[in-house]
Amino acid sequence: MAITETDLRHLHRCVELAHEALGNGDEPFGSLLVDADGTVLFEDRNRVGGGDATAHPEFAIARWAAARVAPSARAHTTVYTSGEHCPMCSAAHAWVGLGRIVYATSTAQLSGWLDEWGLSPGPVAALPISQVAPAVPTDGPVTEFTDAVKALYRDAFCR
Repeated sequence: MAITETDLRHLHRCVELAHEALGNGDEPFGSLLVDADGTVLFEDRNRVGGGDATAHPEFAIARWAAARVAPSARAHTTVYTSGEHCPMCSAAHAWVGLGRIVYATSTAQLSGWLDEWGLSPGPVAALPISQVAPAVPTDGPVTEFTDAVKALYRDAFCR
C-alpha cells in the first residue's frame, strides 16, 4: 500500500513521541493506534527507563486494544510507529488481531546503525514483522523519517 499524507502525519506524531521518550530517559520509540475512521484511539511512548524492558508502546497498544476494542474492529485499525516492531510486539499485535502496521524506520536499519556505532545488538533476534507475524500487512520504512530517527537512536544508544 502506498504511504499517504495521513500516514505521514501519524508517523510525524510517532517521532514526536519518540523525542518525548528520549527526553524522559527512555529509548526513543513512539506509537499510535488509529481506527478505520482515522481517529487516534491510543498513543504511547517507550517507558523502559523504569526497568521493565517490555514497556514498549506497541505492546501497550496491543494490551489496550485487547481490553477496549471489539475483535471485529481490531483488524481494521492501523498501528503507526517510529520503529518497526520487535518480535515481542509483533507477536502481541498478531495475537490481538490488529491490522496494518506503518513504521518510519526498520529493524534492519536499526541493526545496521548499531553495528555502525560499534554497539551490540539487543538480547532478542532482530526479526522483521514479516517473519514473526507474516499475515500482518506492513508498510515501511518511510525515507522521510530516516535522518530524524537515526539521530534519536544515536542520542539514546551512543551516550
